[in-house]
Parts: sequence; structure tokens; C-alpha cells
Amino acid sequence: MTRAPGLRGYSILYLVFLYAPILILPIFAFNDATVVSFPLSGVTGRWFAEMWADRALWQALRTSLVISLSTAVIATSLGVLAARAVTRYRWPGKPGVMGLILVPLVLPEIIVAMSMLIVLNWMAVPLSWITVIFGHVLMCMPFAVTIMTSAFQSLDGSLEEAALDLGETQLSAFRLIALPLVMPGMISSFLISFTISIDEYIIASFIAGNDTVLSTYIYGQFRFPAKVPMVLALGTCLVTASVIILMIAEYFRRRGVARAGGKDSGGFL
Repeated sequence: MTRAPGLRGYSILYLVFLYAPILILPIFAFNDATVVSFPLSGVTGRWFAEMWADRALWQALRTSLVISLSTAVIATSLGVLAARAVTRYRWPGKPGVMGLILVPLVLPEIIVAMSMLIVLNWMAVPLSWITVIFGHVLMCMPFAVTIMTSAFQSLDGSLEEAALDLGETQLSAFRLIALPLVMPGMISSFLISFTISIDEYIIASFIAGNDTVLSTYIYGQFRFPAKVPMVLALGTCLVTASVIILMIAEYFRRRGVARAGGKDSGGFL
């Protein structure tokens, strides 16, 4: 294999540029000063204690958890149905429908948010955390469909055919054979959708109405310099949780591919 020192150096610089701000985040979260700057004035954990005692933060977190869990369940369920229809059946307009499902991946998120706001106002739908769920499902659907399509494509179709030959119906064969085999993909889709939803800000800021979610709460706290260290502590917790969730999702994705006997073509990690 030919060595490429220039490419290796570029890769290192790219990773440093990408992850250095995230690595610096916990450093300032434990800094004793309220000003985010070097040199550090000391080590403290009081910002985490202040975060823990903030009742408004916990209210926003509870709202975000309800939104994210609902989004993950709905997006994964719809992703299973869409992926099943794409991989198992032939029907007119299938490429076009799949293209429409994947459109949110390429559209600017602020355009999606403004469009949803206009449509909801036109339909006289009151803005609340429920409308945020609709927006987040729209943004998470491409990821859920992509993950579940990969899971169903790795599934050996002869297993369901054997179940049908033994007297099972289409529905029971799907429930007893296909679903257990793609369950790791469903878990991966659920965790990815949950992570995307709880971190999303733009759509929530447009259509949440008077309800405060975690992302908008964090943005609002940056208007007060004294609250910045506490927000950095919160950010450290969120980054840690997101990394753990993504690692678990990737583990289940790879487990699902191996279980179905497919070849892993790459994933999130």
C-alpha cells in the first residue's frame, strides 16, 4: 500500500478542526471562572450543581424527551413500513416516492421550518410541542428509511417464503420472521431519530409556540453571560449522551447486518 503523508496530515488537521471545539467544551465546563477564556482560573463542579438545580431546564428537558421519544417511535414505525414496501414490492412511482422521503436531507432546514410554519398557520393549527413532533418526524424519516431499507435488503427472503409454505400468512410471517431479524435496525433507527430530535433547534424555534424545548432553552441562556458556564456543563452532558447513543445505535446496526448474513457497507461510526 502506498503511503500518503500529505493525505494523513490533512486527515489529522480535519479531525482536529472538527472535534477540537467539542473537546474544549468540558474543559470550560469545569473552569471556575464565568468568562470563557484561557488561562483557566481553577477547577470546579458548581456549574453542574447549578444545572441540576435549574427547574426551567428540567421542564424543557421533559418536553424534549416527550418530543424525541414520540418522534423516534413514529419515524421508526413509518420507516419500517416504507422500507418494507420498497424492498419487498413493486409499484408505480416507487423511485419518486423514495426521492420525496429523502428530500429533507438536501433542503435547508430553515426553509422546511418556514414552510411548516406557513402551512400550520394556514390550517389554524395551534403551535405547541405536538407540532414540533410533526416537524421532527419529517426530518428523521430519511434516516429511518435509509437504516431500515439496509436492514430489509440484508434479510434473506427465503426465510419468509419458507414460513408461507408452512402455512403462515403474509402478516404472521412478517411479524414472526422479518421483524425479529430487523429488530437491531429498528433499535438503531430509534436511537438515531431520538438523537436528531433532541438536538434539533431550527424547527423547534419556529413551531414550538409557547412551549420551551431543550434546544431553544439553551439558545436563550446564551443571552446571559452568567449562565454560559452552566450551559457549557449542560452541553458536556449532552455530547456525552449523544456519543453513547450513537455508539449503541451503530452496535445494533452492525449486529443486525451480521445477523441477517449481509455485508456491512459502512455506517455512522
